[in-house]
Amino acid sequence: MSRTSRRIPLLALPAALLLALVPSSAAAYPNPGRVTGDIVVHDPTMLRTSAGQYLLYSTGDGLQARTSTDRVAFARAGSAFTTAPAWWSTYSPARDPWAPDISYHGGKYLMYYAVSTFGSSTSAIGLAGSTTGRPGSWTDYGTVYTSNASSDYNAIDPNLFVDDDGSWWLTFGSWWTGIKMIRIDPSTGKQYAADTTRYALASRPTGTKAVEAPYLVKRNGLYYLFASYDTCCAGTASTYKIKVGRASRVTGPCADKNGVAMMNNGGSPVLESHGRYIGPGGQSVMADTDGDLLVYHYYDGQDNGTPKLGVNLLSWSGGWPTAY
Repeated sequence: MSRTSRRIPLLALPAALLLALVPSSAAAYPNPGRVTGDIVVHDPTMLRTSAGQYLLYSTGDGLQARTSTDRVAFARAGSAFTTAPAWWSTYSPARDPWAPDISYHGGKYLMYYAVSTFGSSTSAIGLAGSTTGRPGSWTDYGTVYTSNASSDYNAIDPNLFVDDDGSWWLTFGSWWTGIKMIRIDPSTGKQYAADTTRYALASRPTGTKAVEAPYLVKRNGLYYLFASYDTCCAGTASTYKIKVGRASRVTGPCADKNGVAMMNNGGSPVLESHGRYIGPGGQSVMADTDGDLLVYHYYDGQDNGTPKLGVNLLSWSGGWPTAY
């Protein structure tokens, strides 16, 4: 996603709030910035409205919503959906979507999300739209892309990327043959009929197949693919970690700092477990007034592995993202 595509008019942040994101650890990886209130989240995605309010959506309860005025104190504010669309039951008997991706384009908020069950490739990516982005205001537009039990990919964990040339792309996927991408028609938000190629961006052909939750951004002319590696959702036993690679073209190939292809187990670490902050992953990247934010969840080792919100600033010094 281009640097400005998620942006809507932004307001300056008070210096005191910026200090809240200064890490308190000198370890290899920074601790999350201070956040308070209702911060028990999984797979968070966040943006800032033109009114200066932060909207954060996450997995659970029809896609949980939270709001904040200062990026520090978060309060629960309902859910995106108050009624489950009927088609969800085809992919999830519990009709419980996960991993939302919120953005703002053409005067409308868009939300891509996944419907599946844990460990299954019978999955679907859905799309909803809203003029306000507020919980309960979303209109569902149905499925965008699906997979089934015989697919070698999984239609989950979507992320919309809008390039500088106006082309739209959707990254998605996990496990099996890894991270995929399709081109999207901006007029519908669904697959672009003139290009139905399913591009491959990252995979782990040997050992564990665990790579998921892609997030694509463009900085200084290069495309950076973030992804979550290894095992999530296991509390303090989680081994999730965030890695990144980059490419000169939107369709890849992506490689890490050492030149290892992301299609062959490559990926440079951005954030891994340290101290009480176990298994960071499910990340998104948000452009804010003071820089890019890495927004993710971790499992709190001092709270029985409860998943919680993590937010850190990202530096791009040296051409690669560093959380701080």
